[in-house]
Amino acid sequence: MTSVLIVEDDAAFRQRYVDILAGDAAYRVCGAVGTAAEGIAVLQRDAPEVLLVDLGLPDQSGIEVIRFAARNVPGCESMVVTVFGDEMHVLASIEAGATGYLLKDASAEQFLAGIRELVAGGSPISPVIARGLLRRFKPDPAVAAPEESGLSERELEILKLVAKGFNFGEIGKLVGISPHTVTSHVKKIYRKLAVHSRGEAVYEAQKMGLLDSWPGVHVSKLASTPVNGDKKN
Repeated sequence: MTSVLIVEDDAAFRQRYVDILAGDAAYRVCGAVGTAAEGIAVLQRDAPEVLLVDLGLPDQSGIEVIRFAARNVPGCESMVVTVFGDEMHVLASIEAGATGYLLKDASAEQFLAGIRELVAGGSPISPVIARGLLRRFKPDPAVAAPEESGLSERELEILKLVAKGFNFGEIGKLVGISPHTVTSHVKKIYRKLAVHSRGEAVYEAQKMGLLDSWPGVHVSKLASTPVNGDKKN
């Protein structure tokens, strides 16, 4: 029988988990407690093979229980069962040592299937959580490669200098062209990015990932007047 520790402060949910596990001869509940301190005490005493833990406990976060299990109870697999499905809680739990993450609305069948997968060496995750994690690591379609932005190498070079705060005269000296030619390039940049000012151009370029190699750009410090009315240039 696989020994299971339940750490859940809601008495109704705690009893539900106990009842579900009681109906399967493969599992033995070695503890069902409501605080992080009680959970850690059972981990020290019984070294269970499975830890089922909520995150919103009254004394400490369930993440601390997961972390304690990962450090002190070799072989104990931790699975979060919680209402918190946001990225911050999911990633914090995984970093602490959790290998499974289910939401509390999981059915009894899903609950048991998750534990079986956990014991078998898998990482059960509620579908909605898995989709959220995939979205985090999928490329953002709004981030374009420089060649996909429609900007030429010269236009991209000038845009980066604009983002650094140089005026058109300074940019002309840096790249070896006249201020008038810089103005022509900037007008083309505005047209290709569908913007009307320096600040809008930088903002759109940041969203598209075109300024990643130029950290420290602060859009709020840039002029927001159209190029034709920018007296500084």
